[in-house]
Amino acid sequence: MQHFPIYLNLANRSVVLAGSGEMALAKLRLLARTPARLTLLAPDAEPGLAGLAAQSGATLLPRALEPADLDGAALVYAATGDAAEDARIARLGRAAGVLVNIVDNLEGSDFITPAIVDRAPVTVAIGTEGAAPVLARAIKTDLEARLPEGLGILARAGKQFRHAAEALPYGRPRREFWAEYYFGTGPQVMEAAGGELLDHALQSLLQEHLARGSRAGRVDLVGAGPGAADLMTLRARKLLDRADVVIHDGLVPQPILDLARREALFIAVGKQGFGPSTPQEQIIALMVEHARAGAHVVRLKGGDPAIFGRLDEETGALSAAGIDWAVTPGITAASAAAASIGASLTRRGRNQALHLLTAQDVDGLAEQDWKTLAQPDAVAAIYMGKRAARFVQGRLLMHGADPATPVTVVANASRAEQRILALRIETLAAGMAEAELQGPALILLGVAPAAVAADMPRLLAEMG
Repeated sequence: MQHFPIYLNLANRSVVLAGSGEMALAKLRLLARTPARLTLLAPDAEPGLAGLAAQSGATLLPRALEPADLDGAALVYAATGDAAEDARIARLGRAAGVLVNIVDNLEGSDFITPAIVDRAPVTVAIGTEGAAPVLARAIKTDLEARLPEGLGILARAGKQFRHAAEALPYGRPRREFWAEYYFGTGPQVMEAAGGELLDHALQSLLQEHLARGSRAGRVDLVGAGPGAADLMTLRARKLLDRADVVIHDGLVPQPILDLARREALFIAVGKQGFGPSTPQEQIIALMVEHARAGAHVVRLKGGDPAIFGRLDEETGALSAAGIDWAVTPGITAASAAAASIGASLTRRGRNQALHLLTAQDVDGLAEQDWKTLAQPDAVAAIYMGKRAARFVQGRLLMHGADPATPVTVVANASRAEQRILALRIETLAAGMAEAELQGPALILLGVAPAAVAADMPRLLAEMG
């Protein structure tokens, strides 16, 4: 993000615009919607530009910009269309400590003006770092159609009522009040009676919320999925957006955490095989502590909470503590990995069962029913197997598995940094060691990527 988006207060601030043509007219139309004190430097102002300047209360000076014109200015726009004159204006602006925008000159500008959807006081700014103005315009058009014209009236009424709403405790109670107003009561009143009754509706809604008293905290155990933010369920995203506290695993990437409110408390409780870990008892204690304090807690887990997520321990402890909880499932790594290679984890005539297992447990390397897993048609998704590849390989071969059985390793399934290794049991450990995989990796036993599977007989022949 090269250009940091901010909203600049232009009330009683000076903004200078230099130019006479269509570019200057377009900027003046935009700036006239602000409370800024506008000065237009236009040696040859055409009637339309002069008329708009008069209508908007801008000071029109029929000459080129001079250094004194920039005294106390917040912004200066160079829109003359003459490269040399625009460059002169930019030099004067920077010498005066004024932010400069040269219209249609990204490299020469200190700031850019985004495409704007105006539902004042609600405004949406859309920028593309100057790379794709047509795309920004298309997004603006889409948002214009989605955001109702009455949204500004709704927001203005809410703005005037903010001081009264401070009677509610800061945090969740106040957010719930505003959420009910903006997404329920407010739009309903607007549709039925227009904006005149919004203040009455706000007063009634406030009294209702004050009468509710303190709300009990709760915990939502939420699956973050395999790591791609757009693979999270809609319910998961809504819960994350409402959370006061987010207690998250180390496998949850930053783009998913960014979906939560910036004001939320984030607590990392990462766990690593054979490495530093947050004790499960401490994780449970954190959930109970914050929920008892009235917070809405989201316990955010990579993948699905019910697949090797110690879900029963956490829900059991929450129930014992008398805390309300619910579980929101997520896409587990096995499904994401299979999707990434275009292969099915079950197939008629091949396997009638699918094994989900972990290569590690609380005591270290985990023993399994290796005899069953070594059968020719066995299919298994092996979690937490990155550091246990040689152990898994050895156990399978020890119990009679065909060394040529296909094995696919998918690291960072669904993410941009995803890697896929098409291996065999006999090459599993060496292949993973050579690849030096970073991030979580899942081993799919008995499954090859779709493109490889179609040509497996030839590949096996070539590999001897």
